[in-house]
Amino acid sequence: MSQISDERIPNNVDLSGDKRLQRALEQWQPHFLDWWKQMGPEGFQGDDVYLRTAVSVEPGGWAHFDHVKMPDYRWGIFLEPKQEGRLHHFGDSIGQPVWDEVPGELRNMLRRLIVTQGDTEPASVEQQRHLGSTAPSLYDLRNLFQVNVEEGRHLWAMVYLLQRYFGRDGREEAEELLKRRSGDSDRPRILGAFNEPTSHWLSFFMFTMFTDRDGKYQLSALAESAFDPLARTCRFMLTEEAHHMFVGETGVGRIVERTCELMKQDPNEDARAAGGIDLPTMQKYINLWYTLSLDLFGGEISSNAADAFAAGVKGRYKEATRYQEHTGLGATRAVEEVQGGKVVSSDVPLRNAMNEILRDDFVEDCQRGVDRWNKTIREAGLSFELKLPSRRFHRQIGAFAAVKTDPSGTLLSEDEWNRRSGDWLPSEADEVHVKSLMQPVHEPGKIAHWIAPPRRGINGQPFAFEYVRRPG
Repeated sequence: MSQISDERIPNNVDLSGDKRLQRALEQWQPHFLDWWKQMGPEGFQGDDVYLRTAVSVEPGGWAHFDHVKMPDYRWGIFLEPKQEGRLHHFGDSIGQPVWDEVPGELRNMLRRLIVTQGDTEPASVEQQRHLGSTAPSLYDLRNLFQVNVEEGRHLWAMVYLLQRYFGRDGREEAEELLKRRSGDSDRPRILGAFNEPTSHWLSFFMFTMFTDRDGKYQLSALAESAFDPLARTCRFMLTEEAHHMFVGETGVGRIVERTCELMKQDPNEDARAAGGIDLPTMQKYINLWYTLSLDLFGGEISSNAADAFAAGVKGRYKEATRYQEHTGLGATRAVEEVQGGKVVSSDVPLRNAMNEILRDDFVEDCQRGVDRWNKTIREAGLSFELKLPSRRFHRQIGAFAAVKTDPSGTLLSEDEWNRRSGDWLPSEADEVHVKSLMQPVHEPGKIAHWIAPPRRGINGQPFAFEYVRRPG
């Protein structure tokens, strides 16, 4: 069944056939809406926003575009169609049928993975709730809200799994997902990057470029899972996640484009003096959000990652098609660590390095985006080059969490770090400058001074389209 049913909770999982689950989710729904109204986009709940809504899971025809108020958005539960006869294709049980229910011995592992993924979705909405008031254009305002409502739908996806497959524990976890708050000192979100403030649009674009890209790789790894409902859920989530990364990469790219224009207009090539965001400041925000996102993959050496791979719960990126060998046994992977004040490399069993393997793909993907930004700079005749810092830099998790390095990965003393870190990470002065530019532009066809307009609009609409209709 691929079509979405027209119920109170849109779904393609025959929710009406499981009355107990339907009642549980219908009881959770008003709590979700209360959370949305309290912690979702502030000041825009009554606006008509040009949003896409899932109407099927068929490739090429899954989304419907129309103006809708965000509280009326039809959040739902969508899984890709089941592949009959699907088998384990990695880990210790290759060739055995995948699971339609949770194996008892893997209950805690699967619940932890689903809760952690689920917690990121409302967290990002909370981080971004004030951004609408400083949107540089209606196009960007609409994209922010599209990201927000889809993060809300991704929360629904994880809550369905918790409530359907984990009983009372799952229902309690679903409630807790609405009680934690991004950045709250008493009840913070689970992962560090999702407690960082996203206080302006440069950070929002960096977040959707880097942190949502981490989401792509985590969801892709879970989409390989032998727990079939999780795999099917994540495959559909990836359909929506692509737009979030598009918003980030093109958003930063449009800032780069405009900055280059301002540099060429200024006799000193000073974009900041010309009312823009200079390239060195952009580099600092790359350094910040990229390294926060690197941490989301976990430690370089991880027994949890090894166990999840062995169990067939979480694979590598495109495990089924990119790799010839799927057990991960008898092979090693070199990882770096610090010993005696020096960086050394040692070989560890491949399964224990699964986080690092996933991080490799993330780094390569991020570099492609940075290369596109640098192409814009070169074509403008300017010599500056944006760079991804070393994966040793500014780490809070893993082998380099206890040491300090510069962006090239050279070890530093604590004193030297304290003296120089403001050259590499955003300072208070940088924040003040960027925030000073965040003046809202809420008129169709107009855009803020510090960013270039997009090359094309959404769903074939022009840039000047009224993407958000403001009341009054």
